[in-house]
Amino acid sequence: MSISVNKLNIVRFAPRNGEGFYDTVKKNIDKYFSENNLTAYGNKAMKWKTVAMIALFFGPYAFIVSGLAAVSPFLFFSLWFLMGLGMVGIGCSVHHDSNHGSYSTNKNVNKYIGDIVNLVGGYDVTWRIQHNILHHTYTNIEGLDEDIDAGMLLRFSPHSKRYFLHRFQHIYAWFLYGLLTLQWVTYKDYRLLFAYEKKELLRKEKISLRKALTELTIYKVIYFGYILVLPIIFSGMSWQAVVLGFLILHFVAGLALSCIFQLAHVMEDAEFPAPNEDRKMENNWAVHQLLNTINFSPKSRIFSWFIGGLNNQIEHHLFPYICHVHYRELSVIVKSAAQEHGLPYKVEPTFMHALWQHAKMLRKLGKH
Repeated sequence: MSISVNKLNIVRFAPRNGEGFYDTVKKNIDKYFSENNLTAYGNKAMKWKTVAMIALFFGPYAFIVSGLAAVSPFLFFSLWFLMGLGMVGIGCSVHHDSNHGSYSTNKNVNKYIGDIVNLVGGYDVTWRIQHNILHHTYTNIEGLDEDIDAGMLLRFSPHSKRYFLHRFQHIYAWFLYGLLTLQWVTYKDYRLLFAYEKKELLRKEKISLRKALTELTIYKVIYFGYILVLPIIFSGMSWQAVVLGFLILHFVAGLALSCIFQLAHVMEDAEFPAPNEDRKMENNWAVHQLLNTINFSPKSRIFSWFIGGLNNQIEHHLFPYICHVHYRELSVIVKSAAQEHGLPYKVEPTFMHALWQHAKMLRKLGKH
């Protein structure tokens, strides 16, 4: 299965019958919000989290450019490490909800908060296309979900071509994971823009290739200006130390973000369904999401708080328009509906257990 040169070779999911799993769970979730007089969007706690995550990134940065961190190399590099965690927090707990439109009832607020990704090296346009449109619609479908397309170096799907080096991917994958955001801030966004123009996906964002390239270049100049140039001038440390700190930031962010997102889908319990010859899927979209998505570490409130509820990936994939602050409560409703309809609700008990299962899946995909 592949994507055509000019546009997506899309698939069609089976229709809902009006009495199935999704209809049941949506009715129960609507009832939950109504009875508790709650909105599906973010709350005051979400606003405070936004402040905390932004401070975790830009607080250490301010300390670095002030020159105060030059008194100790350990302090200097530790601040870059904290910025890496701040980037994870911004990506998972702030930008992610806003770009799904679930941060606020106000579309302008969602846009402005979502645009923060442009200030930490990403680009909101390519993110929405790859994540919101392709990944969330065609999860784990080879040729459509770009999250399982890692090129030749990594094999995330049993339908992808297997090379000899994949036999060792469970060993070297972790280093490549650490390069994830470094790719985004350097060349990947540009590559994606040209690819999405050919696939006619930029139209969905109502932007031309020329405008997108101009925007992206401006954002990249601003990003590299403040993240590298200003610290080199004002930090009191050598340019080599600044570059090393920059690499630490991105290795921490890349490794963490890769692990958070891959644990939800590239697992032995996840399915990788393929369409039939007529490009039709066996299941409807909601059941498809349930079968190839896995939750992990459901009891860790602090961990869940930091990663924006993305350990509840099942709830997120079924209801991306609902803010993650509600996922813990919704998980009870979703699990009950799944059991009622005889469907699996897959959960790994801890993050480390899920990480181990992901490593086993990488090894399996490398051998078979």
